[in-house]
Amino acid sequence: MTIFSRWFQRPDILATETPKGPWGGSGDDGTSGPRNPWAQPPGGRKTTAKPTALDEFLRKARGSGGGGGGGTGGFGGMPSGANARALWAIGVAIIAVVWILFTSVHQIGPQQRGVVTYFGKYAGTLDPGVRLTMPAPIADVTVVDVQKIRTDNFPVGDGENLTLTGDQNIIDLAYSVRWDIADPRDYVFQLAEPNDTVRAAAESAMRAVVATTTLDQAIGTGRTVIEQRVAELTQQILNDYKSGVRIQGVAIKQAAAPARIVEDFNAVTAAQQEAIANLNQSRSYAQQVVARAQGEAASFDKVYEQYKLAPEVTRRRMYYETMEAVLAKSDKTIVETPGGVVPYLPLSNAKRLPNPEAVQTTPAPAAAAAVPQSGAAQ
Repeated sequence: MTIFSRWFQRPDILATETPKGPWGGSGDDGTSGPRNPWAQPPGGRKTTAKPTALDEFLRKARGSGGGGGGGTGGFGGMPSGANARALWAIGVAIIAVVWILFTSVHQIGPQQRGVVTYFGKYAGTLDPGVRLTMPAPIADVTVVDVQKIRTDNFPVGDGENLTLTGDQNIIDLAYSVRWDIADPRDYVFQLAEPNDTVRAAAESAMRAVVATTTLDQAIGTGRTVIEQRVAELTQQILNDYKSGVRIQGVAIKQAAAPARIVEDFNAVTAAQQEAIANLNQSRSYAQQVVARAQGEAASFDKVYEQYKLAPEVTRRRMYYETMEAVLAKSDKTIVETPGGVVPYLPLSNAKRLPNPEAVQTTPAPAAAAAVPQSGAAQ
């Protein structure tokens, strides 16, 4: 029971009364029965309990003077008076210094620029390096990357981007636009949504240029011209907005017919190519005919000049040349009649000229008919 008297000692405020309960007597006298553990130990010796950590915490929470005032602490044991005011001043000063350091010192990278505003009004642009400004909320610095090349792809993902050409054809056009920041001040103040603005301007320029271009130019060698015109028109639109954006280039990645009409498109393309081939062939034939006619006309002019110099000789020569050209492809028998005697002509054994058409298909026979010695010649 001595152990219980230490652990369950009655507080002083309860020691003035003699408890009456199931424990029997108070235990101060020699009465029989179980002793009250809340009573004083035998011999009248009193012990003082040490305050626990919980008691200390509750005391500080109520204040050093208990719950009825008279203490010096107002917030759970916090110091008051002159010392409290000094501590508060030091804390506020430390917070102010930290705030000024974090909002007044700015590290600007080599590829960056800082746009400074005082109460929302533009005040200047910070170059790369460590720069100082007024602390917030007086000054605000917006850091932008002026060397980063941004790329916007049209369309986004694997969808279609149908565009109407100048000859009323539809093509699926995929392209990209590269741009960067030329003027940080205009970029920060003039554009609320820079990416959306650049995309809208580029798409508008592309559709405007393709609307004045034929299908063959859009899917063929005219891509370079289209890219250059789109870049110039997009830059002009953004300059009108004073956006501070510089277009680096436009690249067409795909220009083809839509997938659902690709077969019909290929058939039309093949027909157009065939028509172009036939037109080129007819032009070539016409050039050959004209060249031959011009050559014959030039040859006739030369013959006429010779005819004017010697009409008789020229006339006879033309006759011989004409007869030679006519009789060259026919069978001929030349008969010389010496003394007015007509010789016997064995025409059945005469040699005949081969047919020119048969010569082209089959070779002529090597054997030749004998020629009579009596004045007949082949």
